[in-house]
Amino acid sequence: MFRRRGRKPAGILVLVLMLSTLLAACGGGTSGSASGENTDNGSAQQTGESTSTALTGTIEIDGSSTLHPLTEAVAEEFGAANPDVRIPIGTGGTGAGFKRFNNSEIAVSNASRPIKDSEAEEAKANGITYHEVLVAYDGLSVVVNPSNEFVDKLTVDELKKIYEPNSTVKTWADVREGWPAEEIKIYSPGTDHGTFDYFTEAINGEAQASRNDSQITFSADTNAVVQGVAGDKNSIGYFGFSFYEENQDKLKLVPIDNGTATIAPSMETIKDNSYAPLSRPLLLYVNDKELERPEVSAFMNFYLDNAASLAGEVGFVPLQDEQYKAEKDKLAK
Repeated sequence: MFRRRGRKPAGILVLVLMLSTLLAACGGGTSGSASGENTDNGSAQQTGESTSTALTGTIEIDGSSTLHPLTEAVAEEFGAANPDVRIPIGTGGTGAGFKRFNNSEIAVSNASRPIKDSEAEEAKANGITYHEVLVAYDGLSVVVNPSNEFVDKLTVDELKKIYEPNSTVKTWADVREGWPAEEIKIYSPGTDHGTFDYFTEAINGEAQASRNDSQITFSADTNAVVQGVAGDKNSIGYFGFSFYEENQDKLKLVPIDNGTATIAPSMETIKDNSYAPLSRPLLLYVNDKELERPEVSAFMNFYLDNAASLAGEVGFVPLQDEQYKAEKDKLAK
């Protein structure tokens, strides 16, 4: 050993040898054992450091554009702590998300409605099992242009008259007597959106049941619905409450008369379920096989740990703490 280093004067070598002999004599076998333990611990620590590597990989998500702001906020926070994990998030709509999910193209599907029986059957046929995870609540907002001074509220029946299949409504006067005979420009989220499914089921009585004529414009991009209503004084449209909150300076929110009370969506009315029938759950669907990946499991648990604080920031109503705990418990099963 000393010959290999060979840079110290002979006197120093002698001194080192004397000290080594003295220490060995004082410590005996115990010293050797302690030295061995220290070496072993050091090796264990080094091994631990080398094996406890940071999370890596890609977690692809697609689906509801409504839920996108919350999932994106969670992904940003998760990414700050786990920079080697990529989380691309699409906004193709709930229906399109389930199609990709059932083809094993994505790990997680954002959904603004529960999975349909037909979609669940397709997943089963493809050998896909999954966990359904509730993360927040949302209310659908019906909006008109701010220059519209006569629409003070709409009943559920009036909304149905406007949006139902084979609707004969052409002007505002067709909706309510006394309103102007101005042609209504109607906007709706695209047919792949969970928002569309939820609205048509709640208002028209059947998911996907809607008028489909030259007077209505469907858009896969919810922001296009926002811009359409904001740019036409005789327009009407609907989308998630968070989109209204982001654009409330250029939209007019319409309270809904459900036959019991006239209620506008707000954090409070969505949370206490008084904003009926247009409040809904927001959900994640995670492929069980993907959940076995440590980065996916960590992300899902991180989501539930942080959804309560982030949901309000993006305009959603968070669950109670015990509800988030119950959802985390479900993931572990």
